[in-house]
Amino acid sequence: MEQLYQIYRRCNGISTDTRNITEGSLFVALKGANFDANTMIDKALSAGAAHVVTTNGNYAGDPRATVVDDTLLTLQQLAAHHRTQLDIPIVGITGTNGKTTTKELIAAVLRTKYNVYATKGNFNNHIGVPLSLLNITDDCDIAVIEMGANHPGEIRDLVSIVRPTAGLITNVGIAHIEGFGSFDGVKRTKAELYNQLKADGATVFINATNENLIGMLGDYDRCISYGTDADTCFVDGHVTEPAETLHFAWRHGANAYREVTTHLTGAYNLENALAAAAVGTFFDVGEASICEAISLYEPTNSRSQIVVTQRNRVIMDAYNANPSSMTASLENFAALPGEGKTLILGAMRELGTESRDHHAALLRRIDELGFSDVYLVGDEFSEFKNQYAAYHYYSTVEQAVDDVSRLTSRYILVKGSNSTKLGSLQEHL
Repeated sequence: MEQLYQIYRRCNGISTDTRNITEGSLFVALKGANFDANTMIDKALSAGAAHVVTTNGNYAGDPRATVVDDTLLTLQQLAAHHRTQLDIPIVGITGTNGKTTTKELIAAVLRTKYNVYATKGNFNNHIGVPLSLLNITDDCDIAVIEMGANHPGEIRDLVSIVRPTAGLITNVGIAHIEGFGSFDGVKRTKAELYNQLKADGATVFINATNENLIGMLGDYDRCISYGTDADTCFVDGHVTEPAETLHFAWRHGANAYREVTTHLTGAYNLENALAAAAVGTFFDVGEASICEAISLYEPTNSRSQIVVTQRNRVIMDAYNANPSSMTASLENFAALPGEGKTLILGAMRELGTESRDHHAALLRRIDELGFSDVYLVGDEFSEFKNQYAAYHYYSTVEQAVDDVSRLTSRYILVKGSNSTKLGSLQEHL
């Protein structure tokens, strides 16, 4: 591994995709269900890779190649070795909802003082996390690494590579039940981050007003708390006024409250903003800089984006959805002032045998909140057509295009699992 690590150090970046190889980079050939990059070694070298890691024995003896038995395992081992060479704080983040937004907010706050590397996009799985670590360069002061999971043991495996010096779980909710088996399975898997942090004597940032998280952590004294409890939290805050975007006030200890207006939709983003304030405060970022960073951050990639089109005002939140995030979004939308409210919702995926019950509960909540102009994408909704006959039903997003493209002067919430492809509707609204 040391020999390969020295090759990596001499290379200009790392890639697992022949479409984005940079000149002089290290290429690791992975095999997936529908592809095998080990058959594209010549293409990788022609594209500019300085060295390749492959299982293809035809390249044994080629000085430009390292032949291994398992390229994914090698990638992970290489990342773990690189981690041992990094003498910087690393903040690890996981959770059911809000982890990417929280990661981006924390990175924005820390960048006001430090050179920060943060996970790009949602590179948070067994491939993305090692790549993220291997993209941390010598001039980095601090890193923020996001970790996701949809099966038990995945956070444990990722955190053993990352070995964060601090970390947080944003929250836990019902998601990926198909993989986790139950809500208890979700909690056990997310708590694998706490287990590693505690074993390493690292710092835990925790929402002290979230009883699930408190129960998952158990007794531990290296905690930095945030939340809405002004008497007990290291950083506390509250929503100052109901609005389309989050308006909140926060403070550290007995300091005066500072008010912040954000570009984040939903009061449910308060906990994400407070997490960023707590991390920033812990790492000695000034309060004024924290406020400015949070206020300037703008969500992207259909994550609670506010989009004003020529015909409608749209909250695009179509990157992901599960029962907890969907309910929070609907209740927030219902509480906002505005006329012509319309829902375009996609099915919630990976709920396994509980899928029917959760979609039935979602429809009951929509009815309770008084929404009447409702467009539903996904066969998971179909069996409820007779019960909620006034709603519009589609198996695919393509089938919904004609109807939603006729909407005008509407205030629209678009939310669903990424696999329903609701993000493609933006150009039609």
